Amino acid sequence: MSTDVLMDAAHIVVCDDEPDIRDIVAEYLERHGYAVTPVDGGPALRELANARHIDAIILDIRMPGEDGLSLARYLRERSDVAILMLTGSADTIDRVVGLEMGADDYIAKPVDLRELLARLKAVLRRTSGRARPEMKAGTHGTQQVQFGRCSFDREAHKLFDEDGIEIAITAMEFQLLKVFADHRGRVLNRDQLLELAHDRGWDPFDRSIDIRISRLRKKIEIDPSKPEVIRTIRGVGYLYS
Repeated sequence: MSTDVLMDAAHIVVCDDEPDIRDIVAEYLERHGYAVTPVDGGPALRELANARHIDAIILDIRMPGEDGLSLARYLRERSDVAILMLTGSADTIDRVVGLEMGADDYIAKPVDLRELLARLKAVLRRTSGRARPEMKAGTHGTQQVQFGRCSFDREAHKLFDEDGIEIAITAMEFQLLKVFADHRGRVLNRDQLLELAHDRGWDPFDRSIDIRISRLRKKIEIDPSKPEVIRTIRGVGYLYS
């Protein structure tokens, strides 16, 4: 079966409090072969997420009651479901915060349906085709990746030190750990890291990735000033080996 057929069978949830947007997006995606469930807000989305498998969620940020940012945090704490945020065209801060909370991409309103479809396919391709590194069983979960003295539990979205004590990580640090785990032994430059972590080169300040990796090294390296787990390949990028 081809990749396109597999993606066309994906279950997509459209969460927006505006009925017109829900109906238009749902109808368009259904015409392109997706199984679509429209919901009008947080309570319905939570109930559905606990009851059925979901491949991707198109999630509006601005909704009455619980907003999309809170829902994105809730979803990301519990699963790796793909999340596309719907934002106002001028809501730059909301976009950045949404990505930091684990959203995979965003699209501005008013929604261009062709662009939405293209972004959805890209996100599904990335999340369904991700290579899996070697895993090992551990006390905190069944899929753990060793990062130096630390153990990264992908399923639980947690990082533990050598004594089994949880180390707090941000949403972006979680995404970076996943990217490095998926591409072990491969040198990744800044643009690739941002693209793989967010599915778009959204950050105009590419040096910000250096700051994030520096903070991550303080948590996983024995001596962050002489990193051995995530190494710098001068003039090229970073390598997890």
